[in-house]
Order: sequence, then structure tokens, then C-alpha cells
Amino acid sequence: MITANPIVFAVIVLAVLGLAGSIILVLASKFMAVYEDPRIAEINECLAGANCGGCGYAGCADYAKAIVMDGAPTHKCAPGGDKTADAINRIMGAEESDRPSLRAFVSCNGGKNCGVRFEYHGIQSCAAAAAVAGGPTACSFGCLGFGDCVNACMFHALSIKDGVAVVDRELCTGCTACTRACPRGLLKMKPIAPQPAVLCRNKERGAAVVKACKTGCIACGICVKNCPQEAIFLHNNVARIDYTKCNGCGTCVEKCPKKVIHWVEGGPTSVDAPVPEHAVL
Repeated sequence: MITANPIVFAVIVLAVLGLAGSIILVLASKFMAVYEDPRIAEINECLAGANCGGCGYAGCADYAKAIVMDGAPTHKCAPGGDKTADAINRIMGAEESDRPSLRAFVSCNGGKNCGVRFEYHGIQSCAAAAAVAGGPTACSFGCLGFGDCVNACMFHALSIKDGVAVVDRELCTGCTACTRACPRGLLKMKPIAPQPAVLCRNKERGAAVVKACKTGCIACGICVKNCPQEAIFLHNNVARIDYTKCNGCGTCVEKCPKKVIHWVEGGPTSVDAPVPEHAVL
């Protein structure tokens, strides 16, 4: 009687099991496969790959999927800019359309012009400083100057100069990371175009503003009275500009006695528009 070699038997069993497993995997991949539109991978390749979240999605892959599956706007990749949007439109078979080029804007001109209420020696963070009795600066609405926005920007477009955040528009990609980092909401996005802007958010009355900051809006109304387009008004003791009326004549910049209104690149819809603020770019 011939006895089978146990080693050979084990090899045969393993080979049979491996073959069976392979057949099962092939069948499973065929009948249980989940179809993914190839355009998702193509769009993902077009995106900047920064995964900055500026588009409103968790990352580039999620944004690519949202474009194809949910019809999300194709121009939300700020680091990629218009070139990326045009490439995505070509993949989607859509026409290339006009879209706003957004950049960050700091609505404060305080910094060294702003007084100090107390010496702060805690964590060097705007969020941490703001949590201590409302912050060390005399103005409770202005830039704290510790650079949370600077740390959040992956493109080195922000810096602190004379105690206030400054945006380098050549480096800014409009990713909006800085807007989420500022505890006082001073950084907003606005389209690029020459326009005047009010660099103050202090809602206190004139006398209190003067004590807090040398360059704060005192709600004197001179800009309101002199605007030929009636595009400026006072809201919560701060001058605001209605860009649907503003023609960029610059009269307000010239007439403001506190030099609160500056020329800033932006567009017809701005952070200085009244309400609703959630709709302002």
C-alpha cells in the first residue's frame, strides 16, 4: 500500500485553496465592483493637491467627487486658480465661465496705533489672548497681532507688521485658511479690483474709539456727507460702503479725517457691505 507524502499533500491542499480563493476574488471583483466615474480621478489630478479645505470639502479627492457627483462649482480650488477651473470645465464638458478671483483682506489698521489695556504674557496666540478678559488690546474689535492667521497660511502670504496682519496679494491664493483662524473675524475674502475700504470694525462710540485707537472710525459721517454716489452709510458706529453704488471715485479716502478709509484691492462685493454678512465675499 502506497502512503502519500504529507508534505506533498499539504502543498496540493494549499494550491487548491489558493486557486479557489483566486476564483472567488475574481468573481467578487466582477459582480461586487463599485463603479467610479473616471472623471473623478482626472479632476483630482488637476487640483493643486494642497488639501487646504478652502473649497469647503475635506480634501482634493472629496472636492473632485463632489464636482462629478453633486455638481459642485468648478472654481473652488483657490491654489489652482483659473487654470485649474478651466481644466476641470474641459473634463466636465462645460464652458469656461467668468469667476471671481478672491484674496484675503484685513479690515483693521490698528496695530501700533492701538492702545494696550494690560501686558499679556500667556500663550502667543490670538485665540488664547482673546480668551483673557477679551484680549490685551484697547480695541476689542481689532487685530491682536499674535499671528494665528500667519501660522494658518500655507503659502506664506501673511505677516505681522507694526502689530497688525498684512496680506501679500501676490502670494495669497484665496484658500480662506486665515479667515477661519482669526478669532475676531477680521479676515474676509473679496474679489480683486481697485476700491476703497474701511479698515476698522470698532463698534464703540467716537470718544471710546479715540481712546482705544489712533486710526479708528469715529462715525463722524464726513465720508457719508461727501460721497457723490451716496454709497457710504454708518452701521453700528462704523462707516460701511455699499459697493453696488460705489464708483471708486476715492472721495471718501480723501475726506476721512482719521484716515480710516484706504485704497485696497477688492471688488464690487466686499467685506464692507452691510447685511447679510454671511453672503459677503
